[in-house]
Amino acid sequence: MLRKLFLAAILLSALPLAAGGKEQLPNFADLAEKQGPAVVNVSTTKTVHMPSVPEGDPFNEYLRRFGPRDYEARSLGSGFILSQDGYILTNAHVVEAGDDITVRLLDKREFKAKVIGADRRTDVAVLKIEAMGLPAVTLGDPNKLRVGEWVVAIGSPFGFDNTVTAGIVSAKGRSFRGETDYVPFIQTDVAINLGNSGGPLFNLAGEVVAINSMIVSETGGYMGLSFAIPIDVAVDVAKQLQASGRVNWGRIGVVIQEVTKELAESFALPKPTGALVSSVEKGSPAERAGIQSSDVILKFDNRDITTSTDLRRIVAATKPGSTVIVQVWRKGEKKDLQITVGEEDRVAKRQPPAKKSSGETLAKLGLSVVELTADQKTELSIANGVLVENAEGLAQKAGIRRGDVIQAVNNQDVKSVEELNKLLSPVNRSRTVAVLIKRGEGSVYIPLKLATN
Repeated sequence: MLRKLFLAAILLSALPLAAGGKEQLPNFADLAEKQGPAVVNVSTTKTVHMPSVPEGDPFNEYLRRFGPRDYEARSLGSGFILSQDGYILTNAHVVEAGDDITVRLLDKREFKAKVIGADRRTDVAVLKIEAMGLPAVTLGDPNKLRVGEWVVAIGSPFGFDNTVTAGIVSAKGRSFRGETDYVPFIQTDVAINLGNSGGPLFNLAGEVVAINSMIVSETGGYMGLSFAIPIDVAVDVAKQLQASGRVNWGRIGVVIQEVTKELAESFALPKPTGALVSSVEKGSPAERAGIQSSDVILKFDNRDITTSTDLRRIVAATKPGSTVIVQVWRKGEKKDLQITVGEEDRVAKRQPPAKKSSGETLAKLGLSVVELTADQKTELSIANGVLVENAEGLAQKAGIRRGDVIQAVNNQDVKSVEELNKLLSPVNRSRTVAVLIKRGEGSVYIPLKLATN
């Protein structure tokens, strides 16, 4: 009994003091009431065309009479109003696969939305609806956020409009390999689920400091790890999308890697910091500036480079054509070089691939895939594969994620959407197949159990 009372006393002493004491828990009611009207529900629909059956196939007549027909696939997300004249910010992955996009306001009004532009690198998209006098958010400064500070999310998890969740900033500057490696994500423990994507993250002043983008989860549901795009990054992308429908990313033409403790010692660096240049592209801005293999880039435009990810972000955010100073570590000494930043030729406007179809089998597995363009294959240094646009159900449970590239099934190369659909449509629907996934810079086999009905 005494032990229970002792533990209770400890727990109570850890709680903030109520009114009359030093501190109390924040009340989010005023924030939710004031900012809620500027948060919108974003729903998309697309027509999925079922694959045709070749003439002469024994199942042709059966499928013609009784087989599946084209159907509409739907998805849900969130967004928020940037300006009173109808510009809305959301995630690129929320809208890029939709044929028709509907925006619903808190007052139940609905509008058809036009995609002004979407950028996969940052997962940011700008929509436009024809309306005036709309409630708009106030933007804050994410650089002033502190780890441990309270933040609030408003969105539409599982379609429940204007749901409010709260938590704290867990970390800043998180990075992920892949298309979003240019984003210094804000990590929080705010509850985020399917449908929250694209919604705003507020500070206690009611200012938007980030866009909720993704979670890390083994189940597909919230597990305490949520990640948001800093609003300054998103707004910079949004302005470029509004101006030209594309984003101008800076590039200098180097292949870089992390500086480990062992590498730092070998280069006589005082500590493991910077980005190690492993190769320099011929004719690139870096080569013209005099950057060499084995240089360690310590600063770029007077900004410290702690990791290789820092360099990617800073270079990408630098306006093409700008001339800046880059500081490198070479043969035990610091050296300043002048470099003119080039432009990465990456069109950001939504451009659907020539073939986009899930097929009945893929749909049942929860997979939505598209064929890779020639440019994407070149960029990824692969000859074949299809890109995963969405993974739900059995596919998500197996560990397949949006952005993965499916290259093979049971050692058979996947060269098209139709081919993948056939490879995942065996007679024995209960067996498990090995799916080769390219993810980031590596590849992994994932066991996928096929649907049983």
